[in-house]
Amino acid sequence: MSSPVYDHPDPPTRGPARDRSSVIGDGAQTMARWSLRLVLVAAGAVVVAYVIGWLWAIILPVLLALLVSTLLHPVADRLHRWGVPRVAAAALVVLAFVAVTLVILTYMATSVVSQVTDVASRASDGLVQVKDWMTGPPLNLSDSQLAAVVDAITSRLQDAASSIATGVFTGVSAVGNVVINAVLVLVLSFLFVKDGHRFLPWAYGVLGDRAGGPLCEVLGRCWRTLGAFIRTQVVVSFVDAVFIGIGLALLGVPLALTLATLTFFGGFIPIIGALVAGALAVLVALVTVGWGTALAVLALILVVQQIEGNVLSPMLQGKSLGLHAAVVLLAVTAGGTLFGITGAFLAVPAVATAAEVLRYLSERIGDTSEQQPQPVDPEPQRANQQSPPKGAD
Repeated sequence: MSSPVYDHPDPPTRGPARDRSSVIGDGAQTMARWSLRLVLVAAGAVVVAYVIGWLWAIILPVLLALLVSTLLHPVADRLHRWGVPRVAAAALVVLAFVAVTLVILTYMATSVVSQVTDVASRASDGLVQVKDWMTGPPLNLSDSQLAAVVDAITSRLQDAASSIATGVFTGVSAVGNVVINAVLVLVLSFLFVKDGHRFLPWAYGVLGDRAGGPLCEVLGRCWRTLGAFIRTQVVVSFVDAVFIGIGLALLGVPLALTLATLTFFGGFIPIIGALVAGALAVLVALVTVGWGTALAVLALILVVQQIEGNVLSPMLQGKSLGLHAAVVLLAVTAGGTLFGITGAFLAVPAVATAAEVLRYLSERIGDTSEQQPQPVDPEPQRANQQSPPKGAD
């Protein structure tokens, strides 16, 4: 028989060589396209920030009402499942929220008023101790030097009398704005708790499946993220306030319960709020009791904050927010710089919501890439293909 004949595949051929200038030109074009996109994104962000600043008086009550609604909506749902009409359930939870808030504020005010005489007396004794410390080693300041410092401070205050008066009138106006915004927040919270469950079906019906489905999914995720954040912060702040309040009471610091309440509210501003409330407690202990008690209060606050940051918050929050501590700190700093204490309070919920939107977009991009049909490879050519025999012997 004749020997079989094998056809060997041709070696792969390379494409035409490209000039270095064309490669660099393609890279420059890609960089230019992406630079233009980044510039457009930055310009859009600036426009959005300007619009938010322009409409901040309207946006702020809506945001605060949404945060309050995330806390009250589960309670209203539970009452509705027990047979209470939804309107009545929403009214009950909002009224209960108002009542609890008023009780807390009233107690804080009466506590401060009832102890102001004792605090002033202790503060005078504390100032005497501070004066004795400043006149002793290592500062060794003389009475004339202290008098010069006091005279300088008095002169500054007299020069700023007009500014202080203007600030008082500004403060009165600000209090009026706070009252108006508080009423608006309560009304919006009632409406959100009562009719919030109708929004997503309405949006889905208006936008259809193509746009309404993703929008409802994103809004649902953001709502759950905000609810998890608010409920977790309530628990963490309450635990901090309880332990710090007990410690201040045992150490004999005046206004212990008031300082504990401030610690509770300060816990809603991550990192910075706890530091400010703790510094205020240390200052009150220093002025009214003395150095030793102030150091003990400082140690108490540091221990409680370490337990919160390393044990309590990670255990309760887990991965519900998925934000690094550095991101939280930068968000609070940026929010406080741009919008004051309100911005610091809203910074973490805003960043957590934005992170949830980015996660959803990443998942959609991944699902889209997986669903795309993969190119079918052609049947590989056999390396050794036997040709048909020419004949037989």
